[in-house]
Amino acid sequence: MVQERYSHGHHESVLRSHRWRTAENSAGFLLAHLRPDARVLDVGCGPGTITVDLATRVPAGRVLGIDIAPEVLAAGRELARDRGVSNVDFVVGDVYGLDLEDASVDVVYVHQVLQHLREPVRALVEMRRVLAPGGLLAARESDYGAFTWAPADPRLDAWLAAYHRLTARNGATADAGRALHVWVRSAGFSDLEVTSSTWTFARPEERRWWGELWADRVTQSAFATQCQEYDIATPADLERFATAFRAWSRDQDGCFHVPSVEVLARA
Repeated sequence: MVQERYSHGHHESVLRSHRWRTAENSAGFLLAHLRPDARVLDVGCGPGTITVDLATRVPAGRVLGIDIAPEVLAAGRELARDRGVSNVDFVVGDVYGLDLEDASVDVVYVHQVLQHLREPVRALVEMRRVLAPGGLLAARESDYGAFTWAPADPRLDAWLAAYHRLTARNGATADAGRALHVWVRSAGFSDLEVTSSTWTFARPEERRWWGELWADRVTQSAFATQCQEYDIATPADLERFATAFRAWSRDQDGCFHVPSVEVLARA
């Protein structure tokens, strides 16, 4: 069994960013390809905001969200109940050993998951196993090495360097976006369509949300505890990262760009 260590963890500051995600801002490249009766698997669904959105797009179909964290799945179930969406299920699952029959789903959606895995190609091979012949994989991964922000701040440069060191220590790939199409092809998929899109945080309310979110993450989440455990950053370093994010968020010229690569491919 592959031993994974999630570099982000499930602190509230991490889930805050996950809950912000929607089908529109995180799965736009997939939406036009969804049939109303599609059977969809959302791998690493987190608190289920995208999962529930996808379920509304396949009213005659069904969506299954899987995640390794039971407490996070509870949030997805609550959201589905609150929105009156009944064609969605949430279960604990292992990306390397999906509890599904061969060729049992039409679409597999995987977002910001492969970058955290030691063996992303192996996980993709397992996703291909459960896809029906001609079924669609929709994968999206950010690329930390391509993140850009203004104004420049050496403290944020140091944060990004620490992030790369931490994820490498955990066997993860922070710059997954640029490798995604290679992983997908290596897993046996064909007919790849590669695109990209970007989250941009520039308006005052966007900067405030993103800056405070990351200020909390660098001091309170698994990122903070693991950086200290691995001697990558001291508590004082982490506080400097947080101060930098808050200073950036208050700068009227501040902007932050998070690019992601998207791949659609056929089983």
